[in-house]
Amino acid sequence: MRKFVVIFLLLAFCLGFSKETGFTQQDRERLIRLETTLKVFMEQTDKRLKELGEDMNRRFQQVDKRFEELREDMNKRFEQVDNRFEQVSREIDRLVQIMIAVFAGQLGLVGAVIAFAWWDRRTIIREAKRQTFDELERETKPEKLRRLLNVLREKAKTDAELREILKREGLL
Repeated sequence: MRKFVVIFLLLAFCLGFSKETGFTQQDRERLIRLETTLKVFMEQTDKRLKELGEDMNRRFQQVDKRFEELREDMNKRFEQVDNRFEQVSREIDRLVQIMIAVFAGQLGLVGAVIAFAWWDRRTIIREAKRQTFDELERETKPEKLRRLLNVLREKAKTDAELREILKREGLL
């Protein structure tokens, strides 16, 4: 860039003096001043470009630092979300366990009610049988039963079929 500017200025200067027949001392001094001015201008331009480069580097570093901060913040937030998902998962597991316990309790209660009903029915039937036999014994007198059995035994002496029935039942 610097060479381009120097060449351009030299060409412009040369073209401007081409009308005259030669270089004078003033032309040489003017050319030296122009060259000095160009040199100062180029140094200042280089200095300014270097400052701009440093400023850009500093800004890029700030942007990089900000990106790093944002990345760290995002990572923290993702960790928070992961932790929250884990907490929710544990709470759901706990609720499922509670629901299973409640269901098992209800099944236990249903089983207990069925067992109680079965036991109660068996007890009632047993008691009803006992009361029925007691009532039958009270209504039928043992003497009548004994006499009836004796009559059947007498008849069995002459009736072979009746004799077999009484033997089979253990009444003979």
